[in-house]
Amino acid sequence: MASAVSTTQPSFNVPSIDSGHVIDILRSGMAQTDVLQSCKDMNVAAAVLLIIGGIIFLLWGYYAFKTLVTLNAAIIGAWLGVLIGQKAGAPLPAALIGAFVAATVTWPLMKYAVAVMGGLIGCIIGMSLWRSCGLDPSFAASGGGMGLIFFGMLSFILFRTSVMMFTSLQGSLMLIFGILAVIYKFNGVDSSLIDSKLSFSPFIMPMAIGFASVIGIIYQNANGEAGAAVEAKK
Repeated sequence: MASAVSTTQPSFNVPSIDSGHVIDILRSGMAQTDVLQSCKDMNVAAAVLLIIGGIIFLLWGYYAFKTLVTLNAAIIGAWLGVLIGQKAGAPLPAALIGAFVAATVTWPLMKYAVAVMGGLIGCIIGMSLWRSCGLDPSFAASGGGMGLIFFGMLSFILFRTSVMMFTSLQGSLMLIFGILAVIYKFNGVDSSLIDSKLSFSPFIMPMAIGFASVIGIIYQNANGEAGAAVEAKK
C-alpha cells in the first residue's frame, strides 16, 4: 500500500517571549553577564546583521534618520505584537500588525518618534550606569527613568545633535554586541577569559561603546558641515 504523502507546509516559527522575563528586565535592567550570555547565544547571521546595522547607524544615522527611526518603531511594534499575540495563539499576524501600525504612526510624527527613541536609549543608558556602579538592581528603573526624561527632553531642545547622538549610541551598541557575538563563535577563543576580563573591569564595555559613539557623532557632524558647505556654494 502506498504511503500517504503529507502536503502540510512547514510553519514559520515565531520566537516566543517570556512576559515575566520582560517585566524583570524593565524593572531591574540587564547585567553585563546577561548581555554577554545573549551575545554567546546569538547566531552568526544575526551578529553580522547587527554589525552592518551598527555601521549604518554610526556613519549615516542623521541622513537616514527617518528611515532608521521608522525601522526601530516597526521592530518594537513587532516585538509588542508577538508579546500580545502569544496569548491569542497568533504571534505572527500580531507581529505584522504591530510593525505596520507602529511604522505608520511614526512617519508623520517623526519629531515625537525621535524623542521616544531618545528616551528609550536614555533609559537603557541610565539603567546600565546604575548596574555598572553596583547600585541596588531592584531600583535600576529609577536610573532608567532619569535617563529617559533627560534624553527625551534633549531631543526637543537640540534636535539635530540629538539625532546624531542617539543614532551613534544605538549604532555603537549594535556594533559592539555584534562583534562580541562573532568573537564568541570563533573556534579556539576562550570565552571564559573574555568574561573574566570584562567582569574584572566592568567599565571596559561602556567605554568602548562611548568611544565608538563619539567617533560616530564626529563623523556625522563633519559630513553634515561639508554637505551644508556644498549646498551653500550651489
